[in-house]
Amino acid sequence: MCNDAAVSLDNAVWMLTALAAVVVLLTRMRLSSEHGQSGHAVVPLAVVNAHTLIGVVALAVWIYYLTSPSGGVGAVALVVWWLEVLLGILILARWFARPGKHAADTTGDSWAEGPSLSILGHVGMLLGIGFFTWVVLADRIAG
Repeated sequence: MCNDAAVSLDNAVWMLTALAAVVVLLTRMRLSSEHGQSGHAVVPLAVVNAHTLIGVVALAVWIYYLTSPSGGVGAVALVVWWLEVLLGILILARWFARPGKHAADTTGDSWAEGPSLSILGHVGMLLGIGFFTWVVLADRIAG
């Protein structure tokens, strides 16, 4: 029975890894054009590029850790993941910043009205990386 639990945990980690990749990809797709962003919540392209780059590095290091578990690699992966989460939350916080006096009005969004999709993705990412942290610190990956 313990072996089945380890397999289920490994499957959950791989599923959350795929969802994390989706969040990085959708953030990139949604914010890659400063002209396509809505109103006062414009995120500079350099920040979007940093989010994408850190996300891809986090995914690569994390997948390497999952395929050949090593405490050191897991720790590096967690540091990069937490940087990604922090950057994502900072991007998300721009939605809640008060617009300046001369800021353009917030316009409709093709995927969702307002920041709902981003909130779902980035809060989910925060919870998922918290789970990844537990997985690494508790050494729960079957090796």
